[in-house]
Amino acid sequence: MTLTMTRYSAASIDPLGKGLGIVPSASVPLDSAVNLEWNLLAEDVSLPAAVLYADRIEHNLKWMQDFVTEYGVKLAPHGKTTMAPQLFRRQIETGAWGITLATAHQTRAAYHGGIERVLMANQLVGRRNMGVIAELLTDPDFEFFCLVDSPDGIDQLGTFFKAAGRRLQVLIELGVPGGRTGVRDEAQLEAALSAIERHAGTLVLAGIELYEGVLGDEQAVRAFLRRAVQTTHALAQAGRFQRTPAILSGAGSAWYDIVAEEFAAQSKAGAIEVVLRPGCYLTHDVGVYKKAQSEILARNPIARKMGEALLPALQLWAYVQSIPEADRAIVGFGKRDAAFDAGMPVPARHYRPGSSAPREIAPSEGWEVTGMMDQHAYLRIEPGADLKVGDMLAFDISHPCLTFDKWRQLLIVDKQYRVTEVVETFF
Repeated sequence: MTLTMTRYSAASIDPLGKGLGIVPSASVPLDSAVNLEWNLLAEDVSLPAAVLYADRIEHNLKWMQDFVTEYGVKLAPHGKTTMAPQLFRRQIETGAWGITLATAHQTRAAYHGGIERVLMANQLVGRRNMGVIAELLTDPDFEFFCLVDSPDGIDQLGTFFKAAGRRLQVLIELGVPGGRTGVRDEAQLEAALSAIERHAGTLVLAGIELYEGVLGDEQAVRAFLRRAVQTTHALAQAGRFQRTPAILSGAGSAWYDIVAEEFAAQSKAGAIEVVLRPGCYLTHDVGVYKKAQSEILARNPIARKMGEALLPALQLWAYVQSIPEADRAIVGFGKRDAAFDAGMPVPARHYRPGSSAPREIAPSEGWEVTGMMDQHAYLRIEPGADLKVGDMLAFDISHPCLTFDKWRQLLIVDKQYRVTEVVETFF
């Protein structure tokens, strides 16, 4: 591929965490931020700011790639978590097969960020959305897949892409009653297959896909995965796939170990390419995905033998703005800055400007975010706690996806809190 995105922000880059610089002469390449010699603890950065820790990102990248390698399967991490092509490229450089995305405009952002293979784990619906993908497919080095589950959607794709003179690779999505998209039974599957055949030469059946995360029970997940394996075998034996090897894809961030267990044998047989799609592993968290990872470590021997598990790599830093009551501090971040759908941010580090280093906040101290407004967080503290206006606090979060999409730029820092890179997002 020859077309890659010039790595400059649409706004000027300056030490404002939200990326709101307005002085054109201040613009610098995003990966040259290290030359500016900003340091978070020296207050070179306007807070609140979303911060990624370089060493933990690298650890998580290697951990997940090593995990899928143990099973002999491929990794296409879901990019909607970060929507940061700079991070996508790190995942590819570490060994990822491709990047998973959810929409046409996300796919376009990834393509212009240098990504050459995208699995869009969603249906491609709507004339302009189809047009975006058709334009990208003029590049012969770009490989793209999307999902189908209905004759109506398939006919729309076939008609559009035939007129555009482009071939489109599709995966039939399997679904479960009460779940999201996907064919529920054999009748729906046959209807989808017949529709694809009507558009032979334009639509290419490349494999089978599912999303098991709609199920909350391990046995139900395993049954769903085995149905996918049986369907894939039946279609392969009937010669229905038009890609070699055919793709069999599943796995969000909660059940990827079970998917690896159930699908690995198919990959070893050689005729099927198994692709797993967890995304939140890159930054992990201290909430829903920490819980999911704990369950994976408890049930999966390969994960347990791999040493230190995934580490939370994303924090939100903010200032204490006010201590109006003995047991309450007001911190300068809110719903505009951090996810709150899966639990409140958790106070993790405390730094007083001028001191030697941040200290870890112990759970026994009783500090807790009890509520958030747009730009303010209510922090419960013990009366007499050593906390002052102007102190800096770092907060762990639960559900990284909904924190990333609140930021146009995030800072990568090293162990000395020096800014080594500015990561740009494209939500």
